[in-house]
Amino acid sequence: MKIIITCLICISCFSALAQTRGKVTVIKSPLIDSLINKRLELSKKAAAPTIKPNGPIVAQVGYRVQIFYGSDRRETFQEQSRFKAMYPKLNTYITYKEPNYYLRVGDFRTRLEAQRLMNELKPMFPTLFIFREKINAPALEENYD
Repeated sequence: MKIIITCLICISCFSALAQTRGKVTVIKSPLIDSLINKRLELSKKAAAPTIKPNGPIVAQVGYRVQIFYGSDRRETFQEQSRFKAMYPKLNTYITYKEPNYYLRVGDFRTRLEAQRLMNELKPMFPTLFIFREKINAPALEENYD
C-alpha cells in the first residue's frame, strides 16, 4: 500500500512540474524586412557585371602582374613612373597592406596574357608575380571578318 501511495504522489508531482509547450512571439520592426530586401538587391547588382557606356566591364575576375613591392612609398611611385614611361597604355594599381606597398599592372582576362607581359618585363623588374583578382576589363575588340 505504501508503494502505491508513493507512486501516486510521484506521478502527481511529475505532472504538476511538467512543462507545457510555449508560444514564441517575435516582435520586430518592419524596417528590418526593408533592409534585408535592399541588401539582397545590392548583392544581386554587385554580382552581375555592369557595362558602362563606351567603357570597360566592371567587377570581372582576371589577372594582374605584380612588378614591385616594398615598404618605401617613394620607391613604389618611382617604379610606377618608370613602368608608365615604358607602357603608357597599361593601367597601374598601388595597394597598401601593412607594412608594404604593392604595384600591380594590367587588366588581363586570361593568365596567358599576363604571362606574356611578365616574360617581357623579366629583364627590367626582378620580382614578378601573377595575381588573380577583380579587374577593370578592357573593352572587347570586334572583328567583322
